Amino acid sequence: MAASAATSTVDPAEIDRFSEMAATWWDPHGAARPLHAMNPTRLAFIRDRAVSAFGGDADGAAALAGYTVLDVGCGGGLLSEPLARMGGRVTGIDASAPAIAVARGHAERSGLSIAYRAEPVETLAEEGQRFDLVCALEVVEHVADRAAFCRALAAVLRPGGLLVMSTLNRTARSFALAIVGAEYILRLLPRGTHTWRHFVRPRELAADLRAAGLAVDRTAGMVFDLHGRAWRLDRRDLGINYILSARKPG
Repeated sequence: MAASAATSTVDPAEIDRFSEMAATWWDPHGAARPLHAMNPTRLAFIRDRAVSAFGGDADGAAALAGYTVLDVGCGGGLLSEPLARMGGRVTGIDASAPAIAVARGHAERSGLSIAYRAEPVETLAEEGQRFDLVCALEVVEHVADRAAFCRALAAVLRPGGLLVMSTLNRTARSFALAIVGAEYILRLLPRGTHTWRHFVRPRELAADLRAAGLAVDRTAGMVFDLHGRAWRLDRRDLGINYILSARKPG
């Protein structure tokens, strides 16, 4: 990787863990099953915040047309591909080379032009690259240095740009459901996927982003509706999963 060890926020143990699941990224019943289920809700939030920030197609079909998008920690491309279908000029980065290989292959088979790189975000920051929209979904809880990671995200965001992040809150509920329930009882995720002490409270993440020069402008919980068997946004319930947007002053 181009980034030096002194600047990289990559946790090698986390990258090894996700590299092992690379071949199953696009299996909706595999290790990435929760991300497949959450994707429509995550994309709805991104679309709405992008339309609010930049204008554009309010119905979402081409909400990102003409805008540059960086998907940080893109894995196999589950988010990058629908962002490209919204019209975005998408770059997807991940420190896992096997995941990037999967992402490239799937995009080619899907007829999508996405620039994939097996690099950490710090490399792009050092190159001086800037994007209109930066997404880092379900990533920050896996990095080695959260504050440095937030600074790197801010560095690759152009003035006036939009950042979207999602992660897990550090609460008793998240331990019971996201660790014990999802990994040990229901086996929705491989054991060891998450470390509860690395979960991030919304005020902690907002403080890190503020220190990096960004201002959080929207936060919402992502809640699994047992009756509808689907994820939905809830502005009041941030107890487990949540998603936020932040702006860089123009």
